[in-house]
Amino acid sequence: MAIKTILNCLEPLKVVFSRYYFTGMIQAKNIHKFYKDLEVLKGVDIHVQKGEVISIVGASGAGKTTLLQILGTLDKASSKEPYELTINNISINGLNDKALAKFRNEHIGFIFQFHQLLPEFTALENACLPAFIKGTKKADAEKRAKELLDFLGLSHRYNHKPNELSGGEQQRVAVARALINNPDLIFADEPSGNLDSESAENLHSLFFKLRDEFGQTFVIVTHNEELANLADRKLVMVDGKITNN
Repeated sequence: MAIKTILNCLEPLKVVFSRYYFTGMIQAKNIHKFYKDLEVLKGVDIHVQKGEVISIVGASGAGKTTLLQILGTLDKASSKEPYELTINNISINGLNDKALAKFRNEHIGFIFQFHQLLPEFTALENACLPAFIKGTKKADAEKRAKELLDFLGLSHRYNHKPNELSGGEQQRVAVARALINNPDLIFADEPSGNLDSESAENLHSLFFKLRDEFGQTFVIVTHNEELANLADRKLVMVDGKITNN
């Protein structure tokens, strides 16, 4: 009985505590983005829990990619309005450029529509790049890259260059590159937009397999309705706002 009484007394503190400590992966409030006089994002609020797969859909020009770039720390929200961006309980607002680059490399992975693999490097070398930037020893980076490539069904492609790989294989190498530093959070911008239907379906299944296997959080911008509907939550953007968050 005494324990129950104590717990009841602590209950109001949970509300107060949650204002200062967000237990999810992303908390963004009042995100605006202006390009000169054009307001692309209009006070977006978004929260993402750890381990969620979130899809963001909307017409071209709705602000999806701009939002993804800001959440992924590749761009900054406009400072005309006060805003908040917290990732894994770290306030992004207060980080300088050097600290932000370090945070991004260690905690965030990116997958784009076009794989952006370096043509002169092999699959193994491309997958290792973020680890090399982080300062990981070559042997350790290659061991981790091989584990990922094996997991992705590319154990026979270590030494192949991008032009020797299919589109689906190229994108899987890009996935390995995104995962090499064990990031908490993966951002994907139209990841299957350049793939045939079979490769796209395989990639979509892979995202959920990765979430289940490694616990990563995914935020995916897509026009692919099948992928969007598979997500734990589908957010719809219209004219710079999320209409259903």
